[in-house]
Amino acid sequence: MAATVLLSPPDQISLRGEDHAWQALLHRGSGGSDSGASFLEDDSLLHALYGPLCAMRRKGTYVVGHLAQSLDGRIATNCGVSRWLSGQEDLQHTHRMRAIADAVLVGASTVQHDDPQLTVRLCAGDNPVRVILDPERRLDGTQRVFTDGAAPTLLLVAQDRVGREATCGHAEVVPVPRGPQGLDPFEIRRILAQRGLHWLFVEGGGITVSRFLAAGALDRLQITVAPVILGSGRPSVVLPEIHDLTHSLRPRTRRFLLGDDTMIECTFHD
Repeated sequence: MAATVLLSPPDQISLRGEDHAWQALLHRGSGGSDSGASFLEDDSLLHALYGPLCAMRRKGTYVVGHLAQSLDGRIATNCGVSRWLSGQEDLQHTHRMRAIADAVLVGASTVQHDDPQLTVRLCAGDNPVRVILDPERRLDGTQRVFTDGAAPTLLLVAQDRVGREATCGHAEVVPVPRGPQGLDPFEIRRILAQRGLHWLFVEGGGITVSRFLAAGALDRLQITVAPVILGSGRPSVVLPEIHDLTHSLRPRTRRFLLGDDTMIECTFHD
């Protein structure tokens, strides 16, 4: 049964980066004591949305995906423009998810089109390790994730495409076995877990999130729906075709209002 949490008016989720409740929640999720728990009890937003996610930090490897899409299921225009499809509240939520995660993962196309920093800037918390999935070694190393030195960065490349260079800018090049499509998501999870990176946030894009979902390698998926219709553009989640609705995925869901946007969180595995 779906649960709905109303986070309105919008200023209720525009929490300051130094907010004591958020820092207490991060501390608890990292295995700290329950000192400051009173802050969590007084703040239903943080407890409802992030409490279960922080709790998963103590349960081994966990992977959460996130996408922002239009009402008609598009994440960008055909030429790759996606800024800013969702609102400021969803952007801040994304930064909070980065702060929870050990590592944030994106595909090569996201880096190529958006040139993201993938750092924590809109809330308290440490930058996660940045993981870029580039099976064919297409990126040229000029993007900010390879040059700014803001956080440790890994470039995951298909084993048969790894050359002699061990680095790309400041990033370490890591070989990964191929799966049926692209890099094998479970090999990615295994390789990162060996490096102590257990809580993973797959931030995009649509192809990367879809491949993790199709492989059964996502534990949760967050889809933020913005009240806009593009009419064309790049699709959100794309999975293999089915011919019977009994083969569809039916996860447990929670719904949150993020300003004008609605985020639906799907839980596949606890």
